Amino acid sequence: MTLRPSMLRDDYRGPFDPNLTLADFSRRALAPLGREYLLHGHLQDRVGMPLVLGLHSLAEMNEVAIEEWMAASPVYSKRTQRALGFGSADVPTIFKNIQIDIGAPHQFMDFRYKVSDAFHGEFWLDHCGALMDVEPMGEEFVHGMCHDIEDPTFDATAGATHPHAKVRPIHRPPRVPAGRAPHCHWRVDIDPDDGLPVGPHPSRAIIEQSEIARIAIDDPGRDAEPGGWFDYSGDFDPDFTLEDLSHRALVVVLQEVAVQTHLLAHAYLRWGAAEAATNAPQVFTGTAGIAAGRLPAVLGIEGDDAEAIAKLLQLHPAFQPRTYVMPNIELVDERTVRFALREAPCFHERDGLSWFASARDAPHPALDAIAQAINPRAFSTPEQARSGEHLAWLITIDPQAEPARRSPSVELAGISTGATVTFLPRRDLRT
Repeated sequence: MTLRPSMLRDDYRGPFDPNLTLADFSRRALAPLGREYLLHGHLQDRVGMPLVLGLHSLAEMNEVAIEEWMAASPVYSKRTQRALGFGSADVPTIFKNIQIDIGAPHQFMDFRYKVSDAFHGEFWLDHCGALMDVEPMGEEFVHGMCHDIEDPTFDATAGATHPHAKVRPIHRPPRVPAGRAPHCHWRVDIDPDDGLPVGPHPSRAIIEQSEIARIAIDDPGRDAEPGGWFDYSGDFDPDFTLEDLSHRALVVVLQEVAVQTHLLAHAYLRWGAAEAATNAPQVFTGTAGIAAGRLPAVLGIEGDDAEAIAKLLQLHPAFQPRTYVMPNIELVDERTVRFALREAPCFHERDGLSWFASARDAPHPALDAIAQAINPRAFSTPEQARSGEHLAWLITIDPQAEPARRSPSVELAGISTGATVTFLPRRDLRT
């Protein structure tokens, strides 16, 4: 069915619709939702890295982050280029990629750009939420993030566009004097004659062969309402915001951002495969719980009943794109939701590494965290899976139960300033 603009939703007030998808929402709803999807992907390391540090040294933790981003970001950068129709081997392309990257969620990581020519440019951060999270931990942690991790990972991301692209600091933290702004400033140069191309991380080839790296998304192929850019094939806009994109482009971008999140998770879990069974549920729970606490206000989801939980599960970024994660969500009654995961590529990664591979026929802490963002008396219990389903749960609100305390994983993710950041549109929808 081709949607008419008048049929698109600006929010999710009203009854639960089990067949609803991202494409049923208007640009006015999808643009702010996209900022939340970007933030959700970014916050994975706020849970994942402390778990690594609990068992390993700071240097080893930095190595995890380096491998994670070097393996995943070049893969999803090329996907984004294909999805939005851009991809020249130049600095504007590198900057377009950063603008649609979970490493740079809008406003929380407030990137600014200057293009001098096709092979030279600069970017700087007027505000770096990641720095705000790390600075209280001391200079050693700041140096680890802003030097040890960013040097190779910036080059890996830029190198996906041109192997001779180099990202070098003009200044960066630790900030001297304290409070210095912008928080950091970098130049990007492409010199095909420098003789030192950026080589891919060995793990990149493994990530490229994952199910999530090769998954197709649901591309509407046309716009369901007027306005905005159908893709990003036009000129680079240093002030780009999601309100610039058309309905089709936003539906595509939100799914690709979800793919980025799964790719980064896959790269993270691959490094610590022996610890994945323990770490995966905790990272999944922490980031899912923070996102769940933010999304109702963005989507206009009201109430504290099962219908609100069903709506939240339906649009939560952890369960996107639908070509990779295939949930069945059924509103049983005002206190009960049946949530099932069908057989899907997320269960069939050849190395068994995804958030969902660690799920078992038992209560799931991530489902509890999502549901408890709506009602702290909601809990998941395993349910008999039906034909074609891999796992199933009932999520039930028990009015007599003690309200659940916030999960330690959600508390850990909540330490980030990203948990409470407020996003505001910087321009109206592009006509």
